Amino acid sequence: MKKIRKVLVANRGEIAVRIMRTLHAMGIKTVAVYSEADRDAPHVELAGEARLIGPAPSRESYLKMDTLLSTAKASGADAIHPGFGFLAENPEFAQAVADAGLSFIGPSPSAIREMGNKLNSRALALKHKVPVIPAVDEREAGRDLLERVKALGFPVLIKAAAGGGGKGMRVVERAEDLKKSLEMSKRESINAFNDDHVFVEKYLRHPRHIEFQVLGDLHGRVVHLNERECSIQRRHQKIIEETPSPLMTEDLRAEMGEAAVRLAKAVSYTSAGTVEFMVDADKKFYLLEMNTRLQVEHPVTEMTLGMDLVYWQVRIAEGRALPFRPGPMRARGHSIECRIYAEDPAADFIPCAGRLAFLREPGGPWIRNDCGVRSGSEVTTHYDPMISKLVAWGETREASIARMKEALRDYIILGLRTNREYLLDILDLPAFREGKLHTGFLKEHLPDWQPKQTMLEPALIASALYRKGPRAQVGTSFTQGKTDYNPWLTVGNWGR
Repeated sequence: MKKIRKVLVANRGEIAVRIMRTLHAMGIKTVAVYSEADRDAPHVELAGEARLIGPAPSRESYLKMDTLLSTAKASGADAIHPGFGFLAENPEFAQAVADAGLSFIGPSPSAIREMGNKLNSRALALKHKVPVIPAVDEREAGRDLLERVKALGFPVLIKAAAGGGGKGMRVVERAEDLKKSLEMSKRESINAFNDDHVFVEKYLRHPRHIEFQVLGDLHGRVVHLNERECSIQRRHQKIIEETPSPLMTEDLRAEMGEAAVRLAKAVSYTSAGTVEFMVDADKKFYLLEMNTRLQVEHPVTEMTLGMDLVYWQVRIAEGRALPFRPGPMRARGHSIECRIYAEDPAADFIPCAGRLAFLREPGGPWIRNDCGVRSGSEVTTHYDPMISKLVAWGETREASIARMKEALRDYIILGLRTNREYLLDILDLPAFREGKLHTGFLKEHLPDWQPKQTMLEPALIASALYRKGPRAQVGTSFTQGKTDYNPWLTVGNWGR
């Protein structure tokens, strides 16, 4: 068993801050890396030491494998945590870390490679009796593509075989639009993933997007940590996630969870990963993909299970066995997450770059805010415009929604447009409160959203800008409520 003593976090922003918080609590030293644009970023200040790795563009800094590896070696780090995004799901990077004699705090290169290609993962799923949506491989079909797609029945969905995040994804309603849509998807795919391989699958109307968190250790044990509802999306990107799903029953949870575990075991999966499904109106589920990394929305799972997933990622990388029994985890209450973006929802969600004039994070019982910026931080065009992940917990779904709304109202962000008001309007929708969710929910209920014609009180703005008290703590904030249940600080699991 190898004890990890010093970790280089190969990432930036809120996820770098969040990972370092756990590492510090475990007594593990941390090394931050930063580009020239991130010289004054909170993750740089938080780390035990920080090292410059290049100019602002990610391809010249956060995506440079050789630089990251040489920096890790020079710093004396014995492990690398990739976070999510950047190189987190790059099998070549995971292999290079291992070849350098360092621990990669994540899955094996072979698991990343096998699950990274959607067509490979589909074939593996079919072999292990995990349902998949009927599809046609564009390359394999050749000249018969149109006829085979017609046999699926329109509408269909074109997907990039090598990636995710909505890149290369297109809905095609009519046969005559297939050729043009394929060309556009292939261009997007090669630009995003350097691979123009696409496939076409049957399009499910109004499905729910439900994913299962899994953990696997080096001793062959894999468990699932229940589900997350991720159906509230804009442009195929999640913006609100919650657990448990309003759709879930005990039987469905058991069936989907067992399928997720079978798929993870098929690739001898280790560390934290997520198996994503689409669920139709008849509650039939189909594999979407497996993400071989920590998910953006992992905090909602932590909040209901009393578990720190980064803690377990580290312990697994050290060779420790998971102590959990197979089957659904015993959760408590309900948790919901809203992604706070510097963007303009009224202008097709265009990202907003610039300086944050003032930022005051919300607090209160059972509120957590994983944040990677502060007052004066610069939001640049070089990286994702997510400011933070705001998370609320409650004994019931209604209580967690109410807490989230209060937290959003208390969140003061001046200097840039954000999606804060948009999120509040989503939470106020009767269909949302009733749990009637699907991936087209926002197009159906808020197709032409505009902010309400209200103005912040001048006194509020003046007060925010004038206040010169101590700077709020950077990064994850958690305020414990009146009960003794603290899901962020507890390492174990309720009743396990």
